[in-house]
Amino acid sequence: GKLVGRLGFIAETPNLVTGESKELGLILQRVLESHYQTVESVEIPVEIIVQYELLESEFLTNWLTEKKGKKVEIFVPQRQGKAELIEMVKKNAEYELARLNKMSDRNTAAMNDLAEILDMPELPHRIEGYDISHIQGSDAVASRVVFIDGLPAKQHYRHYKIQNPEVQSGHSDDFASMAEVIQRRFRNYEKQPTTEKPDLIMIDGGKGQLSAVIKVIQDMELLEEVRVVSLAKQREEIFLPGESLPLKTNAEQLGVQLLRRLRDEAHRFAVSFHRDKRSQRMKRSRLDEIPGLGHHRQKLLLGHFHSVDYIRMATVQQLAEVSGVGPKLAQQIYDYFHPS
Repeated sequence: GKLVGRLGFIAETPNLVTGESKELGLILQRVLESHYQTVESVEIPVEIIVQYELLESEFLTNWLTEKKGKKVEIFVPQRQGKAELIEMVKKNAEYELARLNKMSDRNTAAMNDLAEILDMPELPHRIEGYDISHIQGSDAVASRVVFIDGLPAKQHYRHYKIQNPEVQSGHSDDFASMAEVIQRRFRNYEKQPTTEKPDLIMIDGGKGQLSAVIKVIQDMELLEEVRVVSLAKQREEIFLPGESLPLKTNAEQLGVQLLRRLRDEAHRFAVSFHRDKRSQRMKRSRLDEIPGLGHHRQKLLLGHFHSVDYIRMATVQQLAEVSGVGPKLAQQIYDYFHPS
């Protein structure tokens, strides 16, 4: 085969002591967990080769298999061909590390520039970006992405399913959705004050979204602790709380570019989750069309087969073996997917 793509990650190693394979396997496990939480099911490969044995390989394998809807294998290669691939990945990682070390100065410069633009007394080491994704209010979700020292920290990324009933019923309200997400984020902070607080929050949107978020933060008495800005899509304008006009900036400024990278990553992460959620709902809706198959039995089937595609491929006997289904309903399910 040939190399068709590559992607690098920054792994936090606070407890790394000896650098032995057991410790490195744990770090690798966390990197894989973090990465595959952020991708759609079609992007998960059926075969993943790793340099070190993972400490919880079975757990990760089962989770990825369920998410993909197809068997996924994770292993340390023994044969020469795939072992050589690991060596190539290792060299790429060494090259990437050297490149990132060079980028470090540029990221520091970007944070300095951003602090100057926003008149912040200290550098914004932890910046959180938020975005909303939906289609006319349907399957509304939000994303949180985190940049630490100018780089994505994917272990801190999070998805939110919008709970506002008006939004879920098909009425688009980005202001209310964004306010809800920020409220949930800082409600958790109040419960666990040791949770790291952002130096800066960037929300995707204009003055309306910013005003909705500021009201939430004000109500939670956190206005003195948290800096918030919004970045509007159309003209890449930065808005500050209480200001009717955007800041005067230009696209070449490193601080502006940093905010744009954060905004684009938040958008990508939100859209990816929205597509995955919408796809799952559409597949589930096919099961709703089968007479006699209620939500409880749908859950039993999906828990057993992991996906609608596998349910479709199952035989009558395999379907009947699922608890609560039985031969008669199994035949109805089979006939639905295989009309004569």
